[in-house]
This record gives sequence, structure tokens and C-alpha cells, in this order.
Amino acid sequence: MAYRSKVAIVFLLGFFLDLINMFIASVAFPTMAVAFHSSAPALAWVSNGYIAGMTLVIPFSALITRRLGAKRLFILSLTLFCAAATAAGMSDSLNHLIFWRVLQGAGGGLLIPVGQALAWQQFKPHERAGLSTAVMLVALLAPACAPALGGVLIQFFHWRWIFFAPLPLAVVTLLLACLWLKNETAPPGPARLLHFPLLSDPLLRFSMLVYLCVPGIFIGVNVVGLFYLQSVAKMTPAATGALMLPWSLASFIAISATGKYFNRLGPRPLIITGGLLQAAGIAGLTTVSAATPESLTIALFVLMGAGGSLCSSTAQSTAFLNVAFEEMPDASALWNFNRQLSFFLGATLLALILSTLQQVFTPAQAWHGVFILSSVITLLPIMSALRLNNQQVLMHLHKETS
Repeated sequence: MAYRSKVAIVFLLGFFLDLINMFIASVAFPTMAVAFHSSAPALAWVSNGYIAGMTLVIPFSALITRRLGAKRLFILSLTLFCAAATAAGMSDSLNHLIFWRVLQGAGGGLLIPVGQALAWQQFKPHERAGLSTAVMLVALLAPACAPALGGVLIQFFHWRWIFFAPLPLAVVTLLLACLWLKNETAPPGPARLLHFPLLSDPLLRFSMLVYLCVPGIFIGVNVVGLFYLQSVAKMTPAATGALMLPWSLASFIAISATGKYFNRLGPRPLIITGGLLQAAGIAGLTTVSAATPESLTIALFVLMGAGGSLCSSTAQSTAFLNVAFEEMPDASALWNFNRQLSFFLGATLLALILSTLQQVFTPAQAWHGVFILSSVITLLPIMSALRLNNQQVLMHLHKETS
């Protein structure tokens, strides 16, 4: 197997672990609410704490990589991830659980930028759309598996197993990193933190905006929405977790379409279509109640899956088109900081809005207000897409492939 394939596999496994741990906890919130006597906004910090830990550590990824080396840092991060996951599963209070989730996020937070920088350096710019497609396929597989697995574990075992279940895969990833990754010298460059001058690149800046408003908002909808579907729509944990399966199927189709049409159409039409689809799916959650047919709820998750993944895979393919080889560690750190920040802001913002609205309106009105606002935010990148020089992007892509 070629070395670049080994690097890509290790990165994708780390990415998969990261996403599983973001999605798997939300399906357990109603059960945890009983165990810890806590509210939905407080329990949101079980997910938010993990995302916060990731967000806080990512700005230092390029700096630490240049000091320790990518292989050593990847291994240390996985070790911390495994230890904190074990402690989280053994927690006896909500405060302790959130503390260990923050540390687990700090371990997981370095897996993505370090692995992504290593992987992207192995591929030429015109080859990265294919790698981005693989990344996005993992990005849909994890959300499909995590809530469904979490729902089964909660319904038939115990909520603590949602933290123990990913550990075997984490150990396998750790062993492969030890065996496959080389002790490569970091690309030349100063030891710094986030390199903000890279934001002068309009494509990177545009792609980061897309992540803030589309995947970031969906994470927030997922965190609060699964609680809504169980507590208001009276769905079981297994049924709510299973909704991510049609979401993932739609995502797969959208990601495949991006891989096929991105070099032909450019980012503008894909972002516009994706934003409209996800916004419609989120807004439709306001119609869901205990009497709603399950087929309608599935259709809404299909819209969110297709729209959100069309936007995120397009953004992933667009972000690094103008980034030079030696700037990839800094660009990866900046990109992944924004990615995790978008998830953290999306989950935290919607939990805060829900808590505020619940003090003024009825519970149903508060939930509906959150969904309506989320759909509006999802539409914001469309304005930037309309101003994007799509023809210039297409010319750049054609130049790379010629």
C-alpha cells in the first residue's frame, strides 16, 4: 500500500472518531436528564464540552506539530482521547462528565488538523477533490452510525456505553499510527499560532463562512433536536438515532454529486442548492409532533442531509485550492479551528436561544423559534456565493488538471 494511502487511512479513522463523539451523546440526553436531574440546555454541555475542548486546542496544532512532529503529536492526542473517554464513561456527576468531555475533546481536537495536513501534503491540488470526497463520506458515515449505535446502547444497556463503545476503534487507530506514520520533518515556517493572514484568500474565507452557517448550525439542531423528538414528538432513543440513517444516505448522494460535478460547475450552484435544501428541512421540524407520520420526519432529515453535505463537501473542496504546500499546516489549523468553532457556536447558540425562549414562550413555541432561526442562518452563505467569482475557480481547476 502506498504511503499516502496509509496516511489518508489514519487521518480518516481519526476524523471518524472525532465525529462519532460529537454525535453519539445527544441521543442520550433524555436518559441523562433523569440520571443527573438536569435540563436540556445543561445537558447540551456534554456535547458542547467536547467541542469546546477541540476548539481550544486546534489553534496550537501547527505550533505543536513543528515542535513535536506530526507522528508523536498524533499518538499523544489519541492516548489522551482514550483515557478521557474512559473517565467520562465512569463519571458520577454531570460536572465530572463535562470535565472529562472537555479533555477528551482536547485529545480529539489535534487528530484532525495534524492528520489533515499530513494527508493533504501527499496529494496535488487537483487530486484533493477526491480526498475531500473520502473525507465527506466519513463525515456522513459517523453521524449515521453514532446516534443509531447510541440509541441501541441506551435502550438495551446503559448511557455510559456511548463513551466506551468507540474505544476499540481508537486503539486500532493508535496502533496503525505507530506502525504506518513516518517521523517526517515539518514544513519550513515560523513556530506560531493561528496564521490569520491566510484569510486574505477569498476561497478559504468563503469556505469557512459556509461551515459556520451550514454544518455548524446542523450540529446545533442535532444537539437540541433529538431531545425535542424524544420529549415532544415521543420518539424512542433508537428511532431518533435511526433518523441519521436516511440523513446519511442523502448525504452520500450529495457528496458523490459534489465529487462528480465540482470541477465542472464550481462551488456557487452547489452552495446555493445545498443551503436551500437544509433550510427547508430545518424549518420543517416545526411541523413535527407526536401525531406526525414518521415518513415526514425522515423526509426532513433527508433534506438536511442532502443540503448540509452538499455545502460542506463543496466547502472542503474549495478551501485549499490556493494554499501552497508550505502553508498547509497553518491553513489546516485555521480551517479546523473554524470547523470546530462553527460546531461549538452552533450548539451553544441554539442551546442558549432555547433556554431564553423557554422563559418567555411555551415549550413548543420555544423549540419552533429555534428551528426557524436556524433555517434563516443556514441561508446566509448564499449571498456570498452569489458574489463569488465562480468562473475564476473553474479556470484554476482546469489549469491544474491540464
